[in-house]
Amino acid sequence: MNIKKSLMLAVAVIFCSFVASAQKFAMVDMEYVLSNIPAYEVANNQLEQQSQRWQKEVENVAREAETMYNNYKSQMPFLTDDQKKKQEEEIVAKEKAAAELRNKYFGPEGELYKIRQTLMQPIQEQVYEAVKKVAEERAYMCIFDRATSADIIFASPRIDVSNEVLAKLGYSK
Repeated sequence: MNIKKSLMLAVAVIFCSFVASAQKFAMVDMEYVLSNIPAYEVANNQLEQQSQRWQKEVENVAREAETMYNNYKSQMPFLTDDQKKKQEEEIVAKEKAAAELRNKYFGPEGELYKIRQTLMQPIQEQVYEAVKKVAEERAYMCIFDRATSADIIFASPRIDVSNEVLAKLGYSK
């Protein structure tokens, strides 16, 4: 009987130690945090304006290619084979130029990506450091981003540390 009681006591102590060291989790709404950082809004506006300028440039080149093609179609009956071939090559070159321009600006390693990295990365690093400080101060094992997690159906507002992160960044809410 003594062994049984000792074993039960040991299991109870181990169980209690697991419960006592329960992991703490928190949530942060990154969209909310970023929308309350003026530098982020300024950077977003700069990106949007530059994106629109480049989009117009790409559309103009694509429109030129389309105009060239429409003119070619209407003139085709009157063109010699050499003239047709030359105009077809010019149209293909213009379409290729539009595609290259689109890729240069908007491709995976394009100019927009580079500018976004330059403007946003310092802000994102500041936010990350603020989240990290909150996690360390409050002994959170993990902080989830409520804005990007589609798997979270419900989370208590008590575990939302978004305003604490903003306060760490110097923006009180």
